[in-house]
Amino acid sequence: MNRYTPYERLEIIRNKNRPTISDYLPMIFENFIEMHGDRLFGDDLAILGGIATFEDMPVTIIAQVKGHNLEENKRSNFSMPHPEGYRKALRLAHQAEKFHRPVICFIDTPGAFCGIDAEKRGQGEAIARNLMEFSLLRTPVISIVLGEGGSGGALALGVCDNLAMLENALYSVISPRGCASILWKDASREKEATNIMKITAEDLLSLGVCDGIIAEPPGGAHISPQLTAENITNYIHDTLKNLHEIDIDSLLKTRYDKFRKIGEFLEPGR
Repeated sequence: MNRYTPYERLEIIRNKNRPTISDYLPMIFENFIEMHGDRLFGDDLAILGGIATFEDMPVTIIAQVKGHNLEENKRSNFSMPHPEGYRKALRLAHQAEKFHRPVICFIDTPGAFCGIDAEKRGQGEAIARNLMEFSLLRTPVISIVLGEGGSGGALALGVCDNLAMLENALYSVISPRGCASILWKDASREKEATNIMKITAEDLLSLGVCDGIIAEPPGGAHISPQLTAENITNYIHDTLKNLHEIDIDSLLKTRYDKFRKIGEFLEPGR
C-alpha cells in the first residue's frame, strides 16, 4: 500500500532520475521507428511517436517526452507540447487505425504549452480535435500516466479504452501550482493544493477515471527502472489481450460510456 502523501508523490515524480519514455522504450518495445511531423507546420519534440513491436505485435507509440537534465528538457520544451505535437499524435493514431495497430500512449506533462505562438497555431483546437477523434478511433487505445498528467495537455492523449497510472503518478484537471494560483492567488501554496485535489492513482481509480494502477518499487520508479518497465509490460500484455477479445463496435460504445460517466455529481436536496 502506498503511504506517500500526494505532495510526496509530486516530489517523487519530479525527481530528475525518474525514468521517462526514453528509458522505458527500449525495455518494453522492439524495432522502434520514429515518425516526425504533423504535415502542417513542423515536428514537436515534446511528443515522440512511431511504430514498434510489442511481443511481436505491431503497435503505435505516442508519448510525451521529459528529460533528465536542462538540455534534454529544453529540447522537448519541458514536455509541454505545441499544437503540432498533438496533430502529429493524431496523424499517427489515424495511421494506426488504418493498419489495425493498437495505440499505446504515455502521458507525462505538466500541461500543454500556453505561449502566444502555440495559441496562434490553434492549441485549443488541436487538443479538442484529439479528444473528439480519439473517442472514435476504431482500434484499441491504452494510455499510461508515467508521472505528471496535467490539464488538457494530458487529456489529449488520455481518451482511451484503458487508462493506467504508475503508482506515484498524478492526473489532474490543472497542475497543483496552477490550482493554488487560481484559488488563493498564491502559487506557493502548491503543497496544500496537491494534498486536497484528489489526483493520486488511488483517488482516480475510486472515481472511475483510472482503470488500473501499475506498481513501482518502494521509493519510486527511479529505484529500479527495469522492474517498473516489467510491470508496465505485464499490464500492457494483459490489457491488449482483453481488448482484442472485444469487437470494435462494442469497444467504441464502452469507450463512449466510460467518458460519459466521468464527472457525475449530486446536488443537495435531490
